Amino acid sequence: MSGAREDQREPDKSPGGPISTEPRINDRIRVNEVRLVGPNGEQVGIVAIGDALRLAQEADLDLVEVAPMARPPVCKLMDYGKFKYESAQKAREARKNQVNTVIKEMKLRPKIDPHDYETKKGHVVRFLKQGDKVKITIMFRGREQSRPELGYRLLQRLASDVEELGFVESAPKQDGRNMVMVLGPHKKKSEAKADVAAERDRRAADRDADRAAEEAEHRERTAAAKSEPKKVRRRSENLDPDIDV
Repeated sequence: MSGAREDQREPDKSPGGPISTEPRINDRIRVNEVRLVGPNGEQVGIVAIGDALRLAQEADLDLVEVAPMARPPVCKLMDYGKFKYESAQKAREARKNQVNTVIKEMKLRPKIDPHDYETKKGHVVRFLKQGDKVKITIMFRGREQSRPELGYRLLQRLASDVEELGFVESAPKQDGRNMVMVLGPHKKKSEAKADVAAERDRRAADRDADRAAEEAEHRERTAAAKSEPKKVRRRSENLDPDIDV
């Protein structure tokens, strides 16, 4: 018998490819019955899949499988397109408000002069107000390594100076030639961002109020100047009084 033999092997049905995270909706729900939830969260009860699809069509909504592992699966009547859009908006807002832990670092010398200390402290204060942690590193050189108490006292002083804004999250400890301490903010990052935004809005409102007050004052002066009668000067007033006319 001539001719090529047909390959009658069944196609490979082994799992593969990306797994969809989308819920099954409408005709893709292939079960006999479902536990149906109405569009406002009301419990309809266990109904046949055909009846559930009919109710969805009559309400111009989608039948969405929200709990596929339940027995029977739980489905809800909803506008799936609107649901997806609102979910994406919420996820975007959550990412925008997500707090990323940031650790700033400030390096000091044990024998730092007062001016430099105040400058460094100002940076630490700014970081803590922003809701960031601050890693303080004291760098020892040469014979300074034999005087660790200098670095310890300096770290204690700094922690005391900023105690209204932060606390000692990690106590001072020797790390090779350095001594390290970590300060944590009292306020969370999200709270600090909200405070900064509120302060920015307050300053903008103050500027707008000052500008409005200046404009009102200018209008009042202009109106007052226009309302004053003009003085009519007579001919004799233009002459020198010592001249006999």
